[in-house]
Amino acid sequence: MKILLVNPPNCGKSIPEEEYGIDTIKMIFRGEPLALEVIAGNLDGHEVAITDLKVTPNALEEDLGRFEPDVVGFTAVACEANTVLQLANEIKKHTRAVVVVGGHHASCDPAFFNRSGIDYIVVGLGKLSFRELVDAIDNRTAASGIPGIAKTDPGRPLNYVPRNYSVMDAVDASPPRYDLVKAHRDRYVMSGVGGKVGFVVSAYGCTHHCAFCSIPAMTHGRYITHRPEAVLRDMLLLEDVPLIRLVDANTFGDPEIARQLGRQIIESGLKKAIVADVRSDTVTRYPDLFRLWKQAGLSSAVIGFEEITDAGLARLNKKNSVATNIQAMQILKELGIRIIGDFIVSPEYSEADFKALDHFVSSHAIDLPIPSILTPLPGTPLHREMADKIFIHDLDYYTFTNAVFPTRMDPKIFYQTYADLLKRFLKHIS
Repeated sequence: MKILLVNPPNCGKSIPEEEYGIDTIKMIFRGEPLALEVIAGNLDGHEVAITDLKVTPNALEEDLGRFEPDVVGFTAVACEANTVLQLANEIKKHTRAVVVVGGHHASCDPAFFNRSGIDYIVVGLGKLSFRELVDAIDNRTAASGIPGIAKTDPGRPLNYVPRNYSVMDAVDASPPRYDLVKAHRDRYVMSGVGGKVGFVVSAYGCTHHCAFCSIPAMTHGRYITHRPEAVLRDMLLLEDVPLIRLVDANTFGDPEIARQLGRQIIESGLKKAIVADVRSDTVTRYPDLFRLWKQAGLSSAVIGFEEITDAGLARLNKKNSVATNIQAMQILKELGIRIIGDFIVSPEYSEADFKALDHFVSSHAIDLPIPSILTPLPGTPLHREMADKIFIHDLDYYTFTNAVFPTRMDPKIFYQTYADLLKRFLKHIS
């Protein structure tokens, strides 16, 4: 069969721009569609193509006509969900293709896609589930019993079998189809870190369950690692990029596996800079692991600091402390590893809270601080907790740069203060 995998265009709406003319708050994703490359890697025996609408926004109609797919598969995060529905409806008007949607929003809130225009929903990891679905469609057998696959039935509750995830679902013997986006490789960049970049996955899920995060839903709370040999293979496939971005929520969730991988990278002679996510408490518990990874090429560590008070961390179920965050920064700086810090700005922030965050970042000389606005994603514990406060339900605004529940400050002042903070934090980013 012919299978077209589609990465949605950059989309989403901006309250600060629409309401107050503040057009400096933008989140543009320039990374490659690794989730689709990974899924394509397990579709041997089928003809597969990827349309990346983040690079070529108007390419879908042409690619549909040229490729004539039997199956079209979308991935989507929350702010892309409405756009995917619109694109799916257009595809249904002009083709006979089976339309499938997966990704973070489909896994957190599958009922959202239980609509005409969508035939199947992949709930959770898709590499194995999607392959089983494609085989069922190709063989004209029932697909409704495949774990992790929901057949849509608009107007009625979804009925599907959840998948019990294991290492088998990683299917790491099959590498990603990096070749399918080779034409766009120069467009995939990581500004402020190293320019041209290639994405690699080494683990799925996370070891923790922060209240705001959609990642645990992808694996029903499991943490699943790839074999170090498979991760190194994928790194070596990206010959023409100087920077590798390990896209896992927590590359070091299994310290022993991470140690094995670090050693294999060193032994391979791979000479690339590496960016990876890590919890600060992992750094403080295993500083020797990061000495090893510095040798392997770890140039920047992404840490979700989120909040700058222990009370704020507790509200987010972060299960960490500010003291640990500070200690981890000291260890990484001594090793010469740059720190990319993710912070969450609550709509409930006051002017004093903004100033405190600004002071924390400058005091600890965080190399690249990235503040986003607290957004309760549907399907997460935070969304359930805050349901009665949320007043914006249009997913187009769930971009992490809009407040979807009321701000404590006057909204215009809140957004201007946030915009000013972004400008100071990202002043060196082109």
